[in-house]
Amino acid sequence: MATLSGDDKLMAHLNEMVQKLDAGTLSVGFMSGAKYPDGTPVAQVAWFNEFGTKDIPTRPFFRKMIADESGTWGPKLAKLLAKDFEGEKALNSLGMDISGALEESIVGWTTPANAPSTIAKKGFDKPLIDTGHMKSSITHKVD
Repeated sequence: MATLSGDDKLMAHLNEMVQKLDAGTLSVGFMSGAKYPDGTPVAQVAWFNEFGTKDIPTRPFFRKMIADESGTWGPKLAKLLAKDFEGEKALNSLGMDISGALEESIVGWTTPANAPSTIAKKGFDKPLIDTGHMKSSITHKVD
């Protein structure tokens, strides 16, 4: 951490700004308490879809979103912080932005397509959408 010195009023103001910026850590995704009605953790279903199983093809929606969007996060955070130096507020805004990008990645995912039997069962061909519960479980938190 940097060491600051100077006028007492300036030091008090700078220290106050540093305290506001020290907001913690941003987490985005499927938090541990999110479950399907049958008790299955949403994160588990997301993982199965992301990495695949013997019955589910790999659909790396999360990794693709990170690859596509992560380069924008630093500049977005800097712009948010420049408004009022409120770290927690800025991280929450960025968390909402990243959550939205993750939702878009799920909704827009098309390949590989569902198997014909899955399409017949669901009545539509949206590979990462069945009930919409996984998409609606995306959230963020600042620790």
